Amino acid sequence: MLIEQPHFLSLGLLAIGLLLVVLIVYGFWQNVKMSKAQPDVTLRTLMLARLAPMRSHKLVWIKRVIFLLSIAFLFVGLANPKIGTQLGTIKREGVDVVFAIDVSKSMLAEDIAPNRIEKAKRIVSETLNALTGDRVGMITYAATAFPQLPITTDYGAARMFLKGVNTDMMSSQGTAIVEAVKLASTYFDVEAETRRILILISDGEDHSDSGVSELVQLAKQSSIQIITIGTGTEAGAPIPENTPRGGFKKDGEGNVVISKLNQVVLEQIATETGGLYLNASDTEKTVDAIRSYLAQLDKTAFETQTYSNYKDQFQWFIAIGLALLIIESVLPSRKIFKKQS
Repeated sequence: MLIEQPHFLSLGLLAIGLLLVVLIVYGFWQNVKMSKAQPDVTLRTLMLARLAPMRSHKLVWIKRVIFLLSIAFLFVGLANPKIGTQLGTIKREGVDVVFAIDVSKSMLAEDIAPNRIEKAKRIVSETLNALTGDRVGMITYAATAFPQLPITTDYGAARMFLKGVNTDMMSSQGTAIVEAVKLASTYFDVEAETRRILILISDGEDHSDSGVSELVQLAKQSSIQIITIGTGTEAGAPIPENTPRGGFKKDGEGNVVISKLNQVVLEQIATETGGLYLNASDTEKTVDAIRSYLAQLDKTAFETQTYSNYKDQFQWFIAIGLALLIIESVLPSRKIFKKQS
C-alpha cells in the first residue's frame, strides 16, 4: 500500500487527540459544576434522573465514538491510500551500493555542523537522491555491525531506515570497520556479476592500522570497492554526553576526551580496495564525487519486481466516514423507550 499524502494522517491524529481532550475537559467541567450544585452523589443521581429521564449516557458516548471514527476515516481518505494491483518486473541497470554508517558515540562530536552523525545521514540521503537504477543496502556499526536494510531498489525504505539511525542504537562502543566489511560481504549476491560498492562513513577513530590488512584482504576476496568518507577534523572535538547534566566525555583521569578524524586509515582502506576517499565537510562536493565515481563503473542489468498500476482507495474511506457522520447525526442521545414503573 502507498500513502500519497501522509501528512493528512498526522493531521488526523492531531485532530482526534484535540477532540478527545475537549471531550474529557468538558466532561470534567460538567462533573465539577454538578458537584457544586449537589455534593451528595445519590441525590445528584436522582435529580438528574428526574430532570432528564430520557437521557442515555451510553448513547451519548456511542455517538461520540462514532463521530471520532468518522473523523479518522475522513482523514485516511484525504491521505489517499493506494494499492498496487499488479506485480510487474522492471529491468534496471546499475551497481550494488551498501552504506555502512558509524554510530559510535564519537560521531556526536560537533567539529562539523551540526555533528558527525547528522552530516553522515545527510550525505546518505543526498546520495540516495542522486542514484537512479542502483540497488542499495544499509549497515550500522560501532563495536559490532548490525544489518539495517538488505539490498533493494526501494529508496523510500532506505530513507525510512535512515531516519532511525542514531548513536543510541548500540550500547557497546568502538569502530569495528572490519565487522562492517564482513557483514557487507554477505549483502552481495555471490552469483551476480554486479559491481559491489561499500560506502563507509566514519571518523575512523579506535581503528588501528593493523586491522587494515585484514579488511583489505576481505574486501578483495569479495570484490568490494570501498568509498570511505571521513567525518570530522584532524583537530577533533569533545564528545557530548547524552545525559541530563550534559557536559563532555572524560577519560579515567578526568580529562575531556578529544575525538579526532583518523584520515590516514580511511585513505589507506580506499586506496588499497580501488575505491575513493572523501571528506564529509562539503556535502554537495562529496555527493558529486560519489555520483561521478559510480557513473564510470560498468553497469549490470538486473530485474526487480515491484507493484504497479496503483489505484486510489480514498473513496472507500470517505464514504465510510460520511456514512458514520450520518449515523451519528440520526442516532438519538435519548432513550427510545421509557421503562414502565
